[in-house]
Amino acid sequence: MAGILGKKVGMTNIFDEKGEAIPCTVIEAGPCFVAQIKTRDKDGYEALQLGFEDKKGRLVSKPMHGHFKRAGITSKRIIREFRDFDVAKFHVGAEVRVDAIFSEGDVVSVAGTSKGRGFQGVVKRHHFGGGFRTHGQSDRERAPGSIGSSSFPSRVFKGMRMAGRMGGERVTVKNLRVLQIIPESNLLLVSGSIPGHNNSYVEIRKEEKKLS
Repeated sequence: MAGILGKKVGMTNIFDEKGEAIPCTVIEAGPCFVAQIKTRDKDGYEALQLGFEDKKGRLVSKPMHGHFKRAGITSKRIIREFRDFDVAKFHVGAEVRVDAIFSEGDVVSVAGTSKGRGFQGVVKRHHFGGGFRTHGQSDRERAPGSIGSSSFPSRVFKGMRMAGRMGGERVTVKNLRVLQIIPESNLLLVSGSIPGHNNSYVEIRKEEKKLS
């Protein structure tokens, strides 16, 4: 499950050999730089710590500034660990590019933070169907209805689907196919949509299987 960090650019569509339009998302994937290498002898597991997108020096704490300085790279805005890399092939400060990890036809999963929707009702948040507009409840079609019994248990159970804050959560979308790679622009085109708004950061991880 080697992967890379990126930034969502937006959505578009491309045409396949049959002339059919395929909706896809454009991701600016990398280049990332190795900030640290975790080894089994020292850390108990193997992983690469990758950094993406430069961050201004005055916005970086002193410990993180020293961390990046030891790696010989500029301070990065976002860092994440990726396991299942062959760490023997990398060194601290190495550049990781999108075309070195992915190829067209690969299946990937993309994780990011979903768009924040604020406080929403049950119809939008949980897809409730609403009530009837008859028998004197014409103003209750978007209400949740009954949320519990009266005499027993005389309380509302935990986990009851109700109105509340929606979005702003980590979401992973799996089984997305790599449609195209543009290495000179560090762009990766994947089928379908991915979580988050434009310019939000995402993690792209390779899955083992391939879609036909």
